[in-house]
Amino acid sequence: MEKIVYLTWRNDDLPIEAFRDALLGPVAERLLAAGVRRLKVSAADLAGEIPKPPIWMGEGRTLSAAVDVWLDCIDDRAPIEAALREQASRVDGYLVTESVPQRCADRDWPDGQRSPGVTHFTWFPKPERLSDEEFFRAWHEVHTPFSFELHPLRWEYVRNAVARTLTPGAPAIRAIVGERFRTVEDYTDPRRLYGSKEVLRRVMEDTDQFADVADMHSTPLSEYILRS
Repeated sequence: MEKIVYLTWRNDDLPIEAFRDALLGPVAERLLAAGVRRLKVSAADLAGEIPKPPIWMGEGRTLSAAVDVWLDCIDDRAPIEAALREQASRVDGYLVTESVPQRCADRDWPDGQRSPGVTHFTWFPKPERLSDEEFFRAWHEVHTPFSFELHPLRWEYVRNAVARTLTPGAPAIRAIVGERFRTVEDYTDPRRLYGSKEVLRRVMEDTDQFADVADMHSTPLSEYILRS
C-alpha cells in the first residue's frame, strides 16, 4: 500500500467551511469509490478556535486542507486528483513513507467524527547544504528524540518523508509532519505547548541542523479520519 499526501488550496470565493464540507462529503465519496483504502482530511477551519496560531509560517497561512490517501498503487491516482481539483485551485501531491514515532494509543471516536484537539501541521524542503544522510540523521535521529522534550503534552507524531513529487508544478519538499495535541489549550498555551525555557533555547540550534526556518510552512488543522 502507498501513501499520498495532497496539500490543497481552495478557490478564493469558496469559504473554508464549504471547502471542508465538500472534502468530507462528495469528494470523500468519490475518493473511496476510486479505491482509496484509508482516508484522512485535515482542514484549516480553526480560525474561530485559534484566531492567533502560536506557530504560523509560510504557506501554512493559506493552506486549506491536507488530504491523506492510501492506495494499492499510485498508478490509480488520476480520479482522486480530478476530484480534488474540482474543489481546489491548487493541489500539490507527494508520495511519502510514513513513520509514527508517537502513536495515539487511546482513540475512542468513530470514523467520520472530528478528532479531539488539534494538529500542528508542518512541511519543508531539505536544505541544499545537506546530503540526504545528514538530513535524515538530524531530522530522525537527533530532532525526533528532542521533540518529546520540546512538546511533552503531544499526543501523536506522524512523520512523512517525501519520496516523490507527483503533481506538476508542486514545490520540491522532503518532509511533511503532523503533531497532534489532545486539546486546543495544549497547543495555544505556551506553558503547555513547550517543555521548558531551557528546551526553547535549544529549538533554533536543533532546527538549523535539518531545516532552514525561512523555508518552513506550518499551521494548525482539525483532523477528520474518514476511513481508518
